[in-house]
Amino acid sequence: MANERLPPEQPSRLHGAGSKADNGGEYPEDDRTYAKAQVVFAEAARDEAEQLRRLAEEFREVRDQHRETAELFRQGQEKIRQAAETARAASEEARHAAEDARQAAVDSVRATTESLKATLEQMTVVEEMRRTLREIRHTYKLESH
Repeated sequence: MANERLPPEQPSRLHGAGSKADNGGEYPEDDRTYAKAQVVFAEAARDEAEQLRRLAEEFREVRDQHRETAELFRQGQEKIRQAAETARAASEEARHAAEDARQAAVDSVRATTESLKATLEQMTVVEEMRRTLREIRHTYKLESH
């Protein structure tokens, strides 16, 4: 790019071109054209440098925006990871609570079973006592008659 805008070679003053003194203190026409071309090339180079500077600045801004977006994405992923970890911990606590509730239900059923066994034994004893009492009554009635 920059090589395309190189100024033409400066014409030699030795080949018939006069000096400043020969032209009344002015540059020869070729020197003025060369100087104008140098100014045009310098301005073009300055413009190109400014354009490159602006492009570089735009690139930096886009890069910074991408970095900010990537950071927001990373933060979002971290929040999702934390939420997943919280959900996992809550799930684990719920599982433990469910296991405790299941164990309490099993213990309750066992206690109920033991209570029913004790009640059955007591009822058996009461029934035996009734039989014994009937036998005693029956025997007493027989003796009294």
